[in-house]
Formats: sequence, C-alpha cells, structure tokens
Amino acid sequence: MNAVDTNVLIYAHDPRDPRKQAAATSLIESQSDGALLWQVACEYVAASRKLESQGYSLEQAWQDIRELRSVWTTILPTWRVFEKAETLMSSFSLSFWDALILAACVEGEVEHLYTEDFDAYPSVDGVAIINPFASAP
Repeated sequence: MNAVDTNVLIYAHDPRDPRKQAAATSLIESQSDGALLWQVACEYVAASRKLESQGYSLEQAWQDIRELRSVWTTILPTWRVFEKAETLMSSFSLSFWDALILAACVEGEVEHLYTEDFDAYPSVDGVAIINPFASAP
C-alpha cells in the first residue's frame, strides 16, 4: 500500500508549478492501492484554503477527500500510532506531526510514503520515503 503526504495532494490542485502539479496528479491517479492517512486528510482540507486565490474552493477540497476515501483505504488514528510517533520523534529527530504521519504508515503497513518533506530519511521503520518531485526543478 502507498500513501501520499499533504503536499502531494496540494500540488495536484496548484497550477503555479505545472511540473509538480503534473507529477502529483499522475502519482495520485496511479495509486490503485492508496492509503489516505487521517492526518493528511485533515491537513489537506485546512491547507487547501491557500489555493482559493487560484480558484480552488473549500468545497472542492471536501469533494476530493470524499473521492479519495471511496477508493483508498483510510488509516484512522489509534493510540498505538500515537505511541509509535513518540519513539520515532526521539529516534529520528522528527517533528511530532511528521512522526505521526510515519507512525500511521507503519501501523497501516504502508510500503511507500510519497512526500517532499523527509529527504533526510530514505526509509523509516520499513516505510520507503520517496520524493515524487526530486527531478522537478
């Protein structure tokens, strides 16, 4: 199973960087076994407001989440995720929010997390971290 971070979902709807938008859109559409992390869904709805000046509405963000939820597995928070996040924070010097995303991936048996935020770590606890924009300038 594969998961995408909030930044990937945002770039898919942000026309200001056409290369990243194309890469994000292609990645999202190719995920037949995708995982929607609860935290990512929450962050996405909140962060999508930054795209209002680009013509993207909050209603569209909610609709996108509903669509993803209907085709991807949703990984909900648990206390085990919270406890794993504590371990990851100290082991990898991660922020709480980044550790929580990775802990949810570990708990949900996600194999690949696509994000531009974890370049320092190619893998954490069996989760391969891939920057889908690494080749985009």
